[in-house]
Amino acid sequence: MHLGFVCLSVRLLATSALSLSLVAPLAAQQAASPPQDKLKQHETQPQDRYEPELNVLPEQAMPKAPGTESGIPALTQAEANEANTIYFQRCAGCHGVLRKGATGKPLSTDITRELGYDYLQAFITYGSPAGMPNWGTSGELSEQQVDLMARYLLNEPVAPPEWGMKEMRESWQVLVPVDQRPTEKQNQLDLDNLFSVTLRDTGEVALIDGKSYEIIKIFPTGYAVHISRMSASGRYLYVIGRDALINVFDLYMDPPAEVARVKIGIEARSVETSKAEGWEDRYAIAGAYWPPQYVIMDGVTLEPLKVVSTRGMIYDEQEYHPEPRVASIVASHYRPEFVVNVKETGFIDVVDYTDLENLKVTSIEAERFLHDGGFDRSGRYFLVAANARNKVAVVDMKEGKLAALVETQGTTPHPGRGANFDTKEWGPVWATSHLGSEHITLIGTDPEGHPEYAWKVVKVLEGQGGGSLFIKTHPNSRNLYVDTPLNPEAEIAASVAVFDLNDLDKDYEVLPIGEWSGIAEGQRRVVQGEYNKDGTEIWFSVWNGKDQESAIVVVDDKTRQLKKVIKDPRIVTPTGKFNVLNTRKDIY
Repeated sequence: MHLGFVCLSVRLLATSALSLSLVAPLAAQQAASPPQDKLKQHETQPQDRYEPELNVLPEQAMPKAPGTESGIPALTQAEANEANTIYFQRCAGCHGVLRKGATGKPLSTDITRELGYDYLQAFITYGSPAGMPNWGTSGELSEQQVDLMARYLLNEPVAPPEWGMKEMRESWQVLVPVDQRPTEKQNQLDLDNLFSVTLRDTGEVALIDGKSYEIIKIFPTGYAVHISRMSASGRYLYVIGRDALINVFDLYMDPPAEVARVKIGIEARSVETSKAEGWEDRYAIAGAYWPPQYVIMDGVTLEPLKVVSTRGMIYDEQEYHPEPRVASIVASHYRPEFVVNVKETGFIDVVDYTDLENLKVTSIEAERFLHDGGFDRSGRYFLVAANARNKVAVVDMKEGKLAALVETQGTTPHPGRGANFDTKEWGPVWATSHLGSEHITLIGTDPEGHPEYAWKVVKVLEGQGGGSLFIKTHPNSRNLYVDTPLNPEAEIAASVAVFDLNDLDKDYEVLPIGEWSGIAEGQRRVVQGEYNKDGTEIWFSVWNGKDQESAIVVVDDKTRQLKKVIKDPRIVTPTGKFNVLNTRKDIY
C-alpha cells in the first residue's frame, strides 16, 4: 500500500468495489482520460463521475486446471475476467502480478492448494492483524466475490501483456507544446503552499490552496494516483496512477493545466524528476510494477527516452525473478542520479542520468523486499524499508555504497518517506512506523557527530497498534504524528497518535480526526499527514467509501487542535496529499 502514497499502499484501503469490464480490447487501456464532454455530463454527483477503467487482463484465459479428480475448481471465462480485475486492483500490489509475494505472502498454487479453499475463503473474509484487509467483513467484497477469489487462487495466475517503447510512444501526448507555455508565472498562486490531493476512486487530483483551503482546480488523471512529485523548480507537477499513466501539469499557467501525458506500463507506483544542480527539470523517471522496468523521459514533454528492464537475479539467492517491481524512486541532490528501488531482487540501483546512451547503473545489494523510504535530514543518506524482512537499508549517496542494514524491531516497516528530527541524546534520527505492529522505530543517522548511535535502533516507541502507513514531522515542529488507517479497530483507524519530540517517554496523545471531521458514516480511515510549507499545520485525509462523505482535516501543529475541515462534494476518497515545497525539497 506504497503510501507509498504509498507507497501510499492505497490498494489496501480501497473502499468500494469497481465494476470494470475485462472484455474490451487492450487499446481501451490507453485512453488517458475521458473526453471533456463526458466529464461535463458528470460534474454534479460524485458517484456519477468518471470511473477509470483498469483493464489489464482483457480476455486472458485462465490456464487449464487439472482434472476434476484433483479438486481444483475450474472458472468460467466470465468468472476469470472478474477475478482478474479484483486481483489486480486489490491484491497484486502486495502479492505481485504473478503471485510471487513481496509485502504480502506468495500465493503460488503450490502454497494455495496446500492451504485449501476453506482457509483461503476465511483469510480473505476476515483478514489479519499483520495488514491483510478484511475484504469480506468490511463489505468491500461480497460473499460471492470472496468465494470467487478463493477459487481463483487455486488456479494458476495469468500474466498481463508487455508494454514497451512502441506502446509508450503511441500513448504519449504533448497537450501544450513547450513554446506555447508561459516563460514566467502567470497566476497569483503561492505555488509552494499548494497541495496536490489524490482523489483515488474518481481518477483525479485536487489542487488546493494551503492558505485559503479552496480548491483551485481538479484534474482528471489515471486510476488511483499513487504519488505526486514536483520538479526541482516547483513549476511542474507530476502524478502517476496505478494504471501507469503519468500526467504533468504546468503550475505557471493561469489556471494551471495539464501539458503532457504518457503511459509507461500497465501497473506502476513511482515517478520522480531530476534535482541535481544544473539538471533541474531536465528529466523525469517512472518505475513500473508491470512490466518490471523503469523509464527515463524528457522532463517537460514526457517523451520516453530510455527503458530499462529490472528482470534478473535475486541478490542473495542468485536465482532469476520474472517480476522485480520498481517500488520507489528518489532523486539525489548530491549528483545527477536517480535511486531506483527494485522490490523483489533486493537491489538499489543508482542511475547516473548524465549520458542516457551509455547509461551507468550502480547496483547495490541491499535486501528484499524494498518498498519506500527517504533521505536523512542532511540529504546524504537514503533509508529504504525492506518491509517483508523487517529491515531498513541505508545508502551513502556521496560514496555510492551500502552503509548499513538495520533491523527495525517491528513488523513490516512502512515509512512513506519517514520522519527526521533531532534528539538531545542520539542526535539526528530517522523514524518509521510499521504496518504489522504498533512499533515506531528510531534510527540514528549521524555517523560523524554521533558515531556510537549511527545506523542503530536507538529507541522503539509503541503507538496505537498495527496498520500504520505514514509517519510525519517537520523541521519547525516538535510533534510526531503516526496514522493507523489499516487497524481493524474503527476508532483507532479514525485517529492519529501524536508524540512529543521533547519527551519521547511521555504517553502519546490521540487526536480523533474522524470525529473532528463531523462525518458520522462509513469507515473514516485517517491517512497520511502532510504539513503546509511553514510547518504550522498538518492536513489529514478522512477517507471514506466512494459513495460516502470524505474530508480533509487541518490540525494546528502547536496546539494540536482542530483548525479547519475541508469539505466539498468533489472531494471523493482523498488519500495522499503532497505540499509543493515539502515535496520538491524532500522535507520530512
